[in-house]
Amino acid sequence: MFGRIAHRYDLLNRTLSLGRDVGWRRVVARRVAAIDPSLVLDVCTGTGDLALAVGGQVVGADFCLPMLVRARRKAGRMQRSLPLCAADALRLPVRDGVVDVVTVAFGIRNFADLEVGLRELVRVLKPGGTLLVLEFSRPRGPLAPVLGWWVRTVPPRVGRWLSGDPEAYDYLPASVSTFPEGATMCRGLEDVGLMDVTVRPLMGGVASLYEGVRKREEL
Repeated sequence: MFGRIAHRYDLLNRTLSLGRDVGWRRVVARRVAAIDPSLVLDVCTGTGDLALAVGGQVVGADFCLPMLVRARRKAGRMQRSLPLCAADALRLPVRDGVVDVVTVAFGIRNFADLEVGLRELVRVLKPGGTLLVLEFSRPRGPLAPVLGWWVRTVPPRVGRWLSGDPEAYDYLPASVSTFPEGATMCRGLEDVGLMDVTVRPLMGGVASLYEGVRKREEL
């Protein structure tokens, strides 16, 4: 499914989020910059948007080869070095405890097994390393009805029109509606060995940024 829409993925992201996805990734990039890591692993890197927004040494990993092709071309146009790796997020080809920061933008919702995937992200982190997860969530507050209607209604219709792939953009609101979020997601992150877990709602809760630090003792 992701391979079929790779050629329109960036256009669809900008259109369906009204360009806000760029700002959300910048929020993550600023958090990474504040940590000042030696090595970042961007899992579910897709076309490389987040990896290219983050400075320093970044490696992008994704299981979808057409997405990685787009990421490589984009990095070339930007004259950026971006090592890329074809990898299953549930079985990363990375040694234990070698990465300072792991980032995932709009990817963990697609894990075949969320707990297994989260444990794998924690496994590759150094003790004291940071996991940053940017993911869609269900809006809260006074604008929640309007924002919720947008997420449920606009992406499927516009996505079908722009991509020609009805399955992909029917999947988006369905997956958001069933994915754990907020306090539930924070507890899940703590259960896999993270501490100091926080969640930051973005744009009224349309998206959320989760952050946690790998405990220094062995899991």
